[in-house]
Amino acid sequence: PNNFSLIGFARKPMSDESFRQSLLDGCCSLAEIGEVDPALWRRFSEGIFYCQGEPGDPQAYQRLAAGLERLDKGHGTKGNRFFYLATPPSVYAEIVGHLGASGLARHPEANKPWTRIVVEKPFGRDHRTAVELNRKILEVFAEEQVYRIDHYLGKETVQNILVFRLGNGIFEPIWNRRYVDHVQITVAETLGVEHRAAFYEQAGAARDIVQNHVMQLLALVAMEPPATFQAEAVRDEKVKVWRSIKPIRPEEAACCTVRAQYQRGALNGQKVPGYREEPGVAPNSTTETYAAFRFAIDNWRWAGVPFYVRTGKRLAERVTEIAIQFKYPPQLLFNRDASNPIEPNLLVLNIQPDEGISLRFEAKEPGKTSQTRSVQMQFSYRAAFGAQIRPAYATLLLDCIRGDATLFSRRDGVEATWALLDPILEGWQNLGQPPLAAYEAGSWGPREADALLAAEGRQWRKP
Repeated sequence: PNNFSLIGFARKPMSDESFRQSLLDGCCSLAEIGEVDPALWRRFSEGIFYCQGEPGDPQAYQRLAAGLERLDKGHGTKGNRFFYLATPPSVYAEIVGHLGASGLARHPEANKPWTRIVVEKPFGRDHRTAVELNRKILEVFAEEQVYRIDHYLGKETVQNILVFRLGNGIFEPIWNRRYVDHVQITVAETLGVEHRAAFYEQAGAARDIVQNHVMQLLALVAMEPPATFQAEAVRDEKVKVWRSIKPIRPEEAACCTVRAQYQRGALNGQKVPGYREEPGVAPNSTTETYAAFRFAIDNWRWAGVPFYVRTGKRLAERVTEIAIQFKYPPQLLFNRDASNPIEPNLLVLNIQPDEGISLRFEAKEPGKTSQTRSVQMQFSYRAAFGAQIRPAYATLLLDCIRGDATLFSRRDGVEATWALLDPILEGWQNLGQPPLAAYEAGSWGPREADALLAAEGRQWRKP
């Protein structure tokens, strides 16, 4: 719309025109955007400006405030604003404090312009720092103004989980312990640490992926139907799931978790170095690049159904998926021979890279015998709807402008997931349990992760 404006705020000295050109260059490089219409860009760029300033300089926020006032008058933005902190987490509290001191963090009032703030993950490093970060943000902003963004929640298949479950009468009745044997959640990357060694050495796979992305996926699969599809109702049910997960105590980490680090290997025919050989990584680093967990949800729906989750770098394929394996039928009338056993039904929600859903079931082979074979029923977003899928961040930032917080994390949710992870991290650090395992780059992870499932007669799915 004509009354949309954008101000960049950063340390680097830059003119309005230079900032506009940098954004145009970025748009032209993104395949999701396609070819940029020069006339459309020209009109859009008239609302783009830049304000140079240090995050700790109070005068810079006064300049920002003056620039926003000019936009309200000249571009009709009506005082509606959201501040997006695409910054290192170490300066979140400082920036929020200055936004408050400069009068830019107005509390919500009926029939008044709105102010919102978007905060990137990680939301703290552990439970204590998450609580402290929330406290500092909420000293300035009200909870309803805070949008903690997790780009996984903007992916179409993630949003489709609840529609799939609750918008179809055939799935919800079997979405429980009576019919589900177990659930696997996989977030696998082929990339190594790349240029993020300084961050990754402090984070590791559990903090980087499990505390946020994986826990969100788990909650969407396991939550009860909300009373309404409104932000608070949906987030209430997700928090209930996290509070129902049986905590893994530090001394239990050895039997319920696996941590590992990739060594030299090959991906797509190319040799790749081990994690400790990556630039910026300590030669004796004990940071995990792979983590696997067995979670148990102690509630009526999921009692006795294990949720296995895993994430890792330098794995065989880049894929994020949720696999729901159902129990065998009570009597196998159509037995296969021992060398070709019957397969259980499997529902797979493919989050990336190819968003879609598949269902594995048994069918009779043509002929006179009763021999059966596993077949797949496939749904692809791209094939079904044709149009290019909108990037996750586009969905989430538009939701922020609209004031819809359904896909954003709430304070109690962030703190609940850290409360689950903290004892595990304590066991890894203080007890050294389980020991740090190793796996070859280009594989599907360490043998210890296979043993985690094999102990209960199960195995990881290989996407």
